[in-house]
Amino acid sequence: MTTGQQHTPSGLDPQDEERLPSIAEQMADQLGGWRGLVESSIPVVVFVIANVVGELRPAVIASIAVALLIAVLRLVQRKPVRHAVNGLFGVGIGAAIAWRTGNERDFYLPGILYGIGYGLALLLSAVIRQPLVGWIWSVLVAKGRSEWRDDPKLVRTFTQLTVLWGVVWLAKVGVQAGLYLAHQDTALGVARLALGYPPYALLLLITVWVVRRVTREDAAVTPLPGA
Repeated sequence: MTTGQQHTPSGLDPQDEERLPSIAEQMADQLGGWRGLVESSIPVVVFVIANVVGELRPAVIASIAVALLIAVLRLVQRKPVRHAVNGLFGVGIGAAIAWRTGNERDFYLPGILYGIGYGLALLLSAVIRQPLVGWIWSVLVAKGRSEWRDDPKLVRTFTQLTVLWGVVWLAKVGVQAGLYLAHQDTALGVARLALGYPPYALLLLITVWVVRRVTREDAAVTPLPGA
């Protein structure tokens, strides 16, 4: 007699779920670990400090030089360069704008605009019932599978999580935008650091915990076929 397999709404059977990285491993991968956290923050810290004690252009040069050094060091050590390249790209655009305008607060403008766009995209995806957090989960965790779309409970869960991400993202970028418009350049730099990875890490932890809990609860109450 053939025994039916227990179905999980996420499209992952129990064995697949066991092979998934742990919450800590998933967070470490997305944040780049402690090294990734530190390295992505160093160029901004350098810019803030150098701009406070000196002038804009030396601060721009110093931040770009540090970002390049970090990327080269990772290449030499044959370490993943994804986070370093992302950081270099973000710092490079902001530095180019600040250099051109001669206004230090413009260093943070690309990040603010990106944050606004990302927050609105999250909320829009929730409104049209295509929650962006769900699709990101499919790519990063579920090995490209999107069977969660067939489970109303998971769709609702991902929609709620997407709204949470969007609201938090717009709130933190709103603080930075307010400081930008108020010409509070030093405070803007501090806010960029404080509102960078900490909220992101917390949201990521909440997302992984909630989705895993819902998946396991649904798997526990789903009867075996033919039972």
